[in-house]
Amino acid sequence: MTKSRTLALGLAAALFTAACSTAPATTTPAQQQPLGKVLFGGDSIAAGEALPLRAAFEASGVEFQSIASEGGGNVVGPFSEENWPKIAEHVRSARPAVVVHQLTTYDWGAEDEQRAGYRRLLQEVTGAGAQLVLVTAPPIRPDEFYAPHMAELERVPSVVKAMADASSGQAVLLDASAVWGTSYQQQRDGKADRSADGIHTCPQGAARFTQWLLTELKKLHPGFSPAEPEKWANSGWSADRHFAGC
Repeated sequence: MTKSRTLALGLAAALFTAACSTAPATTTPAQQQPLGKVLFGGDSIAAGEALPLRAAFEASGVEFQSIASEGGGNVVGPFSEENWPKIAEHVRSARPAVVVHQLTTYDWGAEDEQRAGYRRLLQEVTGAGAQLVLVTAPPIRPDEFYAPHMAELERVPSVVKAMADASSGQAVLLDASAVWGTSYQQQRDGKADRSADGIHTCPQGAARFTQWLLTELKKLHPGFSPAEPEKWANSGWSADRHFAGC
């Protein structure tokens, strides 16, 4: 049995519960329609997750584009001013229905800087006629590069949640601790779930995240019909170089 087939079987049996999101009480006519194009952003963690996501959305008949960036993808923090014009242009040119942005490991800065960065992203996304779905990043095992900034990174979800709660439904924050837990865990069920580098994901973790995100988007957009894991988990993406540390 191949590794990817094992992933498919495990996912088919798994049940995921969202930690802080619920199905909307009412849905708009647009949400009842098939899901439009999904644009996915974030840092190098998201770039790895984009591999099974692309396979899953293609299997679900949904157009998908990743703008997740190695060493970047952030709207606040180091080099964000240089990154921002590229992110904004991608949002405008992609014409997405939904922009899914995973909070990054570079989102450090003062609280008002974090708030301003994500408000700018919200304005750009809504200006393009799309919904912004924000997703918390997986917990990391900080090295000397990250250690001085952990308090700032740990504050980001609360800052973003307050912004999303005040957005009248234009933005929503999904808490991915339902997938990752609240602390870095390299192994899960006896298999590598996260990279040994303490930051990135392994194929098993990326696949679990994909299945969870599809389920959450189904709650937000009941017209979306996600493909079963067997349709995308064994399509070859797990051999990508992003998972070399696994």
